[in-house]
Amino acid sequence: IKEWAPDDVFCWTKSIDDISDDVANVFVENEIKGNELLALNMEGLKMLGINRTGTLCLLLKEIKMLEKTSTDVVTLIEHSVYCFGKILDYLRLKQLHSQGLAEEPALPTVCDSQKSRFDKVVKYFFPGDSAKIILG
Repeated sequence: IKEWAPDDVFCWTKSIDDISDDVANVFVENEIKGNELLALNMEGLKMLGINRTGTLCLLLKEIKMLEKTSTDVVTLIEHSVYCFGKILDYLRLKQLHSQGLAEEPALPTVCDSQKSRFDKVVKYFFPGDSAKIILG
């Protein structure tokens, strides 16, 4: 949810019963992203021009539910034999290199169709700067 683009926020808003299309359009016009949506409170919604009491209360309730859902969801990561094989091969070669038994390995080469999945797996299992070891 935090990574939602304004279009995702628009679709979410349109899915809420009893919220007018005008409200969804307000979010699009103001380019509200997922992270910003979760940060909105009563004052923020009013600053966007949403003033109807029932709409404000309903939106706040839905945003709270959305926030709870986003924190309760377990991160699902795709398990890919291909990606894990590439990671393990690279780390094994790095270890051999550190022992003087192999040359410095090149960064893993990943086919285009797996690039997105590979990046996601690496960033999940190697958070922060540690992902740079494998991704470069």
